[in-house]
Amino acid sequence: MLLRLRVSLPDRPGGLGQVAKSLGALGADILQVTVLEREAGRAVDDFTVSWPGPVTASEARDRLSAMPGVRVEGVWATKEVPGSALDYDLLMHVVSQPARGFAALVDALPGLCGAEWSVALADGAVRHASLAAPATFELNLPDPPPRAATMDANELRLMLLPVVAQGLHLVVARADGPVFHRAELERAARIVDVVAKLAARARPGAAAAG
Repeated sequence: MLLRLRVSLPDRPGGLGQVAKSLGALGADILQVTVLEREAGRAVDDFTVSWPGPVTASEARDRLSAMPGVRVEGVWATKEVPGSALDYDLLMHVVSQPARGFAALVDALPGLCGAEWSVALADGAVRHASLAAPATFELNLPDPPPRAATMDANELRLMLLPVVAQGLHLVVARADGPVFHRAELERAARIVDVVAKLAARARPGAAAAG
């Protein structure tokens, strides 16, 4: 099974190697390491691993937490395949079919963000939903909508990505794992911004207005 592990560890030479060695000793095959932050003497890294057998997230957390100086911030199952260029594939699809840009974006966001589902909301209604997303979803937001942000609500970790020009608010959700890290939020916000610009060019009159 594929697991994603968010680990906080001392930021010192050899620290990452020790974690990798410990994971290997536990039978995990490390497929990808993503550095999320390095500050205040600690580092936060995401490991995507292939774990043998039916290991639960809680079992993986218990095993890793035994390592000195290591804090496990989250362990959750993922379908994200390391090495796949999901962001590039998405942008190529939007370039070829810009009118469907936001639908493609909503479908792609769970894989891009290690999440379970995403929806596009407009006027309180779901305009497009990814697989596994609820048919309806209520989200109380101030008006005007906030900038990109993260929050906990209804036992879900949410990433909120407003697209003001389109009157949309994109919501990305996962039930397991930690809250979305600011590095994840910034990456998703950049992708949303690019898709919004490409979709704007597909609107009638956009070329004349430019």
